[in-house]
Amino acid sequence: MSLISLAGELTETGHRLIQRVYYEDTDFSGVVYHARYLHFMERARTDYLRLLGVEQASLAIEGDPEGLVFVVHRMEIDFKQPARMDDVLTIETTTEKAGGAKMVLQQEIRRAGTLLIAAKVIIAVINGQGRPRRLPEALAIKFLSAGQKIPA
Repeated sequence: MSLISLAGELTETGHRLIQRVYYEDTDFSGVVYHARYLHFMERARTDYLRLLGVEQASLAIEGDPEGLVFVVHRMEIDFKQPARMDDVLTIETTTEKAGGAKMVLQQEIRRAGTLLIAAKVIIAVINGQGRPRRLPEALAIKFLSAGQKIPA
């Protein structure tokens, strides 16, 4: 298995990650505990960055006041249907906006095509001192053109 398959794949609209539901993800009733969906979506966003060639550790160099850090500022989640142990989930992430000091991502979690979770995630871009910082244009272009072929 290649590392790219572990990190999912870039798609025409963004990123796709496949995730199995394990016992540890469920509550006493056998359905996925609501907070675990946040973990699934975080993994998908992290792998999305990884496949775009964005290394978060190198952006946020310790002690650099102008370092670049992404933090979740706001999240809206619609819980449509539950997932259960052993379900295979598809987490899809698309970039709605990337510019200024924020990014807006849409995330959906599906099981065999059925929508389980729909989320809007607003990411703030901050510097090493926690103050808003503009997203560099080169990074904005990467997010906005994810999965699309860019003319050379």
